Amino acid sequence: MKLAKILAFDTSAAHCAAVLLCGDSVWAKFEVMEKGQAERLMPLIAELLAEAGVGLADITAIGVGTGPGNFTGVRISVAAARGLALGLGVPAIGVTRLEALAFDLPRPVTVIEDARRGEVYVQRFDDGGPGVARMVSAAELGVVEGAMTGSGCDGLPAAMPIAEAIARIALGRVGSVQPRPAPFYLRGADAAPPSDLPPVILDLAPPTLVIP
Repeated sequence: MKLAKILAFDTSAAHCAAVLLCGDSVWAKFEVMEKGQAERLMPLIAELLAEAGVGLADITAIGVGTGPGNFTGVRISVAAARGLALGLGVPAIGVTRLEALAFDLPRPVTVIEDARRGEVYVQRFDDGGPGVARMVSAAELGVVEGAMTGSGCDGLPAAMPIAEAIARIALGRVGSVQPRPAPFYLRGADAAPPSDLPPVILDLAPPTLVIP
C-alpha cells in the first residue's frame, strides 16, 4: 500500500515552518522570522521536498495552520495551501493553532496561548472533542482545572513542533469531507478600513453603434 505523503506548513506566528510526513519518516524545516514569510514559504517547501527526495506530484494532501495568530501570516499559508491543492488536485486541510498545540497530549487539556495585549486564546479539549475557542483578557481567565499547555501558561510543553502536529492531524482527516481552509481569527485585523468613500468607477465604454 502506498504511504500517504502529507505536506504541512504554518506561518501563524513569527516563524516559517514546514513538514513532510511519510509513514514514520518526518522531514522538517523551521525558521524564526518576524516578516518575509510570503517570500520564504515556497522556497522553504522546495528545499524540504528536495531533502526528502519527494516531488510536489507525490503529495497526498496538504495541511495548513489556520491560526489564530498573525493576521497576515495566516493569510499567507492559507492562500498557499489553496493554490497548491488546486494545482495538484489534492485536498487541503486546515488545522487551527490551538488544535495543533493540544495534539497528542492527555485529555482533558486546556490550551492557553498568548494573544498579546494582555489577552489569551483559550480552548479546552477533552474526550468528547474540542470546546469553544475564545479570546479573553488574562485577568478574566480565572482558575483553569486540569492540565494546561500553550505560551500563555506554565503548563505542559507541546508534544511536537506545530507543523508536525498539523501534518499528523491532517493525515487523520484524509478521506473525510473537509471544508476549504480559511483563516481562523479570534481578533479583527489591526488595519482599520478607510474612512473615505471609494472612488466612483465610470463606464467609459463607447456607445453601441446602431446601423439602420
